[in-house]
Amino acid sequence: MRRDRMTVALIFMIPLVQLLLFGYAIQTEVKHIKTVVFDQSLSYESRDLLQAFVASGYFDVIAAAGSYDEVAEMIDSGQAKVGIIFPPDFAHTLKRGEPSQVQVIVDASDSMVSNQAIAIANSIGLLKSQEMLFQKTRLSGPPYDIRVRPWYNPDGITAYYMVPAILGIIVTMTMVILTAVAIVRERERGTLEQLLVTPIKSLELMIGKIVPYIVLGYLQITVALLVAVLVFQVPIKGSVLELYGLTLFFITASLGLGIMISNLARTQMQAFQMSFFVMLPSILLSGFMFPRDAMPKIIYYFSDLIPLTYYLDIIRGIILKGIGAEYLVGQVVALLVFSIVFVTIATLRFTKRIA
Repeated sequence: MRRDRMTVALIFMIPLVQLLLFGYAIQTEVKHIKTVVFDQSLSYESRDLLQAFVASGYFDVIAAAGSYDEVAEMIDSGQAKVGIIFPPDFAHTLKRGEPSQVQVIVDASDSMVSNQAIAIANSIGLLKSQEMLFQKTRLSGPPYDIRVRPWYNPDGITAYYMVPAILGIIVTMTMVILTAVAIVRERERGTLEQLLVTPIKSLELMIGKIVPYIVLGYLQITVALLVAVLVFQVPIKGSVLELYGLTLFFITASLGLGIMISNLARTQMQAFQMSFFVMLPSILLSGFMFPRDAMPKIIYYFSDLIPLTYYLDIIRGIILKGIGAEYLVGQVVALLVFSIVFVTIATLRFTKRIA
């Protein structure tokens, strides 16, 4: 035990990281939800109700849209989670003493965020209506008619939200853990040393190690998609071919990370422990279990360094929203950068280690 300092360090680090993540980073109450507003009324009454949304602390207005299509585009691309739309006759309807409708569009692809947004929006409408009823007793009914429209997953079915994300977890675990452990096992058995006497280059050797796992990753994705559709009845609204194409970047990034771990680990046990140490933040901070919008800012920005964060946006966007690659450019570029960086570092360290 004293000789294996890496194992000793991981034994203490893993529980410490768990405590810090669960105690500090993980929160279920979602505040400061990114909101886009399309105010066609431009009146005191619409600004007053919008201020009530902002004052609650649950909605942060990040943009003022000029059309309904602009609201839809921002929600499709993930720039906003909520869209608030005031009709042109909002103020006039209130002055006539009639209920005035306000449309609140909620991105329900993240059920935890959408449930919070729906509940708070309805409560704000109720409280503001009660406030106005006290002031103007001649009103026959609640003046604010908040119409919440959950998009993408209107029934709030948990499987629709969780199952696509589980696909990403499965690929991550397989690619990272199996790659790291397999390469370390080959080093322990002397298989890598036998390959070194051949004229093969280190990059070619690296590609030869990666390609079989890429095929395995696609087989896993295929089987998981079939289970999602046939067993859980998850509707795939987007293009499966696009999903397969963009998955390549995530698989490559995960494989590069696994090879990096194999370069650091001396034994198979160390490789497994280090892989688990890397997987823990991926599962907890990527948005798989807990909404990223509820995390402290420093943890939110740290989660940007996790490849799974971007792949979850891709897979949920294609499966639940039905959007295409044009809405996922940022996520694709991030995964491409991860792939290049991880594979390059893994190749250089691999070359240095076997030299």
